[in-house]
Amino acid sequence: MAKDDVAHLAVLSTGELVPNPRHLNDAQRRLRLLGRAMSRKNGPHRRTGRRPSKRWQRAANRLGRAHARVANLRRDGLHKLTTRLVREHATVVVEDLNVAGMLRNRRLARHITDAGFGEIRRQLTYKASWNGGQLIVADRWYPSSKTCSGCGAVKTKLPLSERAYHCQTCGLTLDRDLNAARNLAALAAQATTAGSSSVAARGADQKTRARGQVALKREPGTASAGQTGTVPPQGGTTNRALTRVH
Repeated sequence: MAKDDVAHLAVLSTGELVPNPRHLNDAQRRLRLLGRAMSRKNGPHRRTGRRPSKRWQRAANRLGRAHARVANLRRDGLHKLTTRLVREHATVVVEDLNVAGMLRNRRLARHITDAGFGEIRRQLTYKASWNGGQLIVADRWYPSSKTCSGCGAVKTKLPLSERAYHCQTCGLTLDRDLNAARNLAALAAQATTAGSSSVAARGADQKTRARGQVALKREPGTASAGQTGTVPPQGGTTNRALTRVH
C-alpha cells in the first residue's frame, strides 16, 4: 500500500522518532468551513469594480487568522526541534532533499508543505553556526535508504511503499528511515575522520564541542540510484544521532 502521509518529521540514528504534528491536516475542517463562509459573502469583483462587503472582509480576516495560527504552530514546533538538536549534538547530518521535486507528487505535496522540511534545514544551518557546531549535508544521490547499515550492501531498487529495510545479504531488518539515518551517521564519521570535502558542511563552524553527532532522516524521501558503492557499518561506540528528514 502506497504511503500518502508523512508519519514522522525525522528519524534519528539513535532510534528516536520525531512525530509529525500535522498542524495543517488537523485544521483542514475549520479552514474549509471558513472558506465556504467567505465564498457566500459578496467579495470584490474586478470587472464590475465591486468592493467587498464588510461581512466578506470579516470572513476573510477570520480565514487569514486561522492560516496564521497553523503557520505559527508549525514554526514553533520546528524551532523547538532544531534548537534541541544543535544543543545536544555538535554535528548534525541531513540529506540534500529535492523538496521541489517531492511537491510534484500530488498525494504528498500538502503533507510535505505542512511538515516544513525546507524550513528544518534552514534553521539547522544558522543554529549550528550560532552554537559552534557543524551541519553536514549529504549528497542528494547518496543511496542512504538503499544501503544496508549492517553490511554495506546496496539494493538496486527500494519502492517508497516498503517502509522496512530487509537485507538479503546479512539478514538485517529494521525501519528504512532508521537504516538510512545510520548510514548518514557512518558517512559523517568518514568525512570527519578523513577531513573529506565531498560531504560539505554548510553554514556552520568547524569548532568541536563535547557533544555527539546526530544524523537526520526526513520523510518521505528515497535516494535515487546514481552513486554506488558501500558504506561501512556504523560503530556502536560513537555518540552520534543521525536524522533522516523525508
